[in-house]
Amino acid sequence: METQRPKESCCGSDKAFGRSDGLSEFFPIHNQEPAEKVCCGPPAGPASSVFERPGYDLCPFVESFRQTPAGAIPKIKSELTASDRFGLVKVRLGVNRDQYKVAPGLYCIGDANETSPVLVTANYKLTFDLLRKELSGVDAWILVLDTRGINVWCAAGKKTFSSQEVVQRVKQSHLEEVVNHKKLILPQLSATGVSAKQVRRGCGFKVIWGPIRTTDIRAFLLADMKADRRMRMLTFNLLERLVLVPVELNFLRKYLLWSILAGFLLSGIGSDFFSINMAWTRGIIIWAGCFLGIFAGAVAAPILLPWIPVRAFALKGSITGLVLAIAMLLGLGNTVNLMESVTLILLIVTISSYLAMNFTGSTPYTSPSGVEKEMRVAIPIQAGAMLLVLVGWVAAAFTS
Repeated sequence: METQRPKESCCGSDKAFGRSDGLSEFFPIHNQEPAEKVCCGPPAGPASSVFERPGYDLCPFVESFRQTPAGAIPKIKSELTASDRFGLVKVRLGVNRDQYKVAPGLYCIGDANETSPVLVTANYKLTFDLLRKELSGVDAWILVLDTRGINVWCAAGKKTFSSQEVVQRVKQSHLEEVVNHKKLILPQLSATGVSAKQVRRGCGFKVIWGPIRTTDIRAFLLADMKADRRMRMLTFNLLERLVLVPVELNFLRKYLLWSILAGFLLSGIGSDFFSINMAWTRGIIIWAGCFLGIFAGAVAAPILLPWIPVRAFALKGSITGLVLAIAMLLGLGNTVNLMESVTLILLIVTISSYLAMNFTGSTPYTSPSGVEKEMRVAIPIQAGAMLLVLVGWVAAAFTS
């Protein structure tokens, strides 16, 4: 018989496996109504959740728990709160990105039961949030792997979304006691790190490759877990490229201060040993060159990516950098000498080339082996070019 709960209880009255959900059969339900107003101030807030435990935080996206043969499983919400959306904005800007993760393990959404599908994902919270948002009204289990807070695609490449991790997480969650089928739905982008045969051999569950995008997961489930051609196509349109730009720029913050300081010091060196006036006037020029190189490699190159007529990303960045360097020199006119002009071109092209090359890890245009090969060739050239920039900028002060 289902346990009767007060209307104010944080648990629903859903059933799982013929038993009441949540932990109410183990813990008493507290009255959630605020206390009466007292003389010393306003009414007290609601009582603590019955699911809170000393020393643990109850995640805001957990609404209750469902009791299963394998124990209590957290039931999560599909709606994203203002806090979730604020976290999404911060992580898009690269703020605290390495710590934006959820605990690995088994979760449920909706009225999941023993026949419900099992979706496997990464413990990067952005990925987790996008998936649960698309599962509104769907009854399913979500098996979260410990990918060290890395998204599915990158985790597969780093081997944290791996066959071993899938097998281990299935066993640790006692999934065979929760569902009566042997099927796991894995995101297609995890295929580079997971062997379906090894998973089947390791835990007895069959791997079914789901769609690339979480927005297609509902249609995939309604189509009896069959993906059409559109679900298998990986896109990288303008909006998808622009979303990545803030993260790329955020990574540069810790280098900018040192770059500005170095530019100031190098610009002041001259025939008078060191001149504050030269440091200021020439420093502004080299700083402008640095920022233009950053814009060329981290913004212009991603935007113009499909239309730059070379394959290597380092060369794509070199092209955008060269175009903007020439535009800068045309604007400066006769305020810089020949050596300074050559040095500025080399500076802008090198910075742009390096940043555009870094963008390869965010695109579907390259393979890991191709990226490694390009970096082995490009990085020594870029390092040598930056050394020439340092020498050339100082030497240019003596040729004025």
